[in-house]
Amino acid sequence: MRPPKQHAAKTKDDIASAEAQIVELSKRIEFYLTEYSIELLAAKVKNGEFVVPPYQRSFTWEDDRKSRFIESVLLGLPIPFLFFWEMPNGKLEIVDGSQRLRTIAEFVHDDFRLGELESLTKLSSFTFAELPESRKRKINNRSIRGIVLNEHADEQARFDLFERINTGSKIANHAEVRRGALAGDFMSLIIELAVDPRLKTLAPVSTKDEKERGREDLVTRLFAYGDGLQGYKDRPAEFLFGYVKGMNERVAADPNLIQEYRRQFDQVMSFVERVFPYGFRKTQTAKATPRARFEAIAIGTRLALNDDPTLHNAQNIDVQRWLDSDEFKRVTGSDGANAVARLRERIGFVQQRLLGN
Repeated sequence: MRPPKQHAAKTKDDIASAEAQIVELSKRIEFYLTEYSIELLAAKVKNGEFVVPPYQRSFTWEDDRKSRFIESVLLGLPIPFLFFWEMPNGKLEIVDGSQRLRTIAEFVHDDFRLGELESLTKLSSFTFAELPESRKRKINNRSIRGIVLNEHADEQARFDLFERINTGSKIANHAEVRRGALAGDFMSLIIELAVDPRLKTLAPVSTKDEKERGREDLVTRLFAYGDGLQGYKDRPAEFLFGYVKGMNERVAADPNLIQEYRRQFDQVMSFVERVFPYGFRKTQTAKATPRARFEAIAIGTRLALNDDPTLHNAQNIDVQRWLDSDEFKRVTGSDGANAVARLRERIGFVQQRLLGN
């Protein structure tokens, strides 16, 4: 068994810095509690009073899950809180709960027919319209609680909330949320480059990562970390979200940037394909690409090519000797991989080796 890692005692400055960070980030979360009846929730969904963010629209429950949820409502079981953001126009954006709300509206207004129920077996195959009036009223009168973030909660605060609520679920990961929430020309470029045949060959990913847009995340990191880590606070999701949002705005003002970033991507892929025996993989037959290894090679290569353009045509570059070294294995290890110091260390390692330092 590996001995427990030793940590230095926290200094007064460490404690003060941690406390300041808590205060800073908690200021973004201001909210109030609310409670809506089923009848009102269904009506608001039908009338478009709730706004479903793009990153949630493609995630729909199958009929069995809808039926199970309605059964829970009928049984009077506790329903998880709904989370909203109060938009400047007064409408409520659904931060979490869109499937529950859409299922409620579908059942109450659209004649959704229940499937086979586990407990209320005699209600299997019923629609709302087929229930007696007394039961309809009881269902409509049932209430569900909600939490409403006020309009000052920024995109990052809503993104954080959605991600934390859905940790470990099948709903949406960081790359999927960025794709939906940050529509723009730069995001479109990331989506385009993520399916580049060279990247697919050089950076294989698991079936799960493929479905969860893992290569979009890799392309985003190539650009974001390669452009500099100013403002990075050991929280990759927040940094990448802010980067893509800012780049969408920059590209809107200067469309020529798209060609420049596409050119840099092409240069990195061509160089890695020519120089690195296994691309971003550990071995020739590897079926997945460690993220820290990709960051080291891809971003280190990008920065080295920017520093010395003659590398594009350089011959006989021997990278295998240091790819196999204990030092490279250490800097691309998983321990503290998201810490900014470790990130700079692994990127700088490859950059300096390619530059001959």
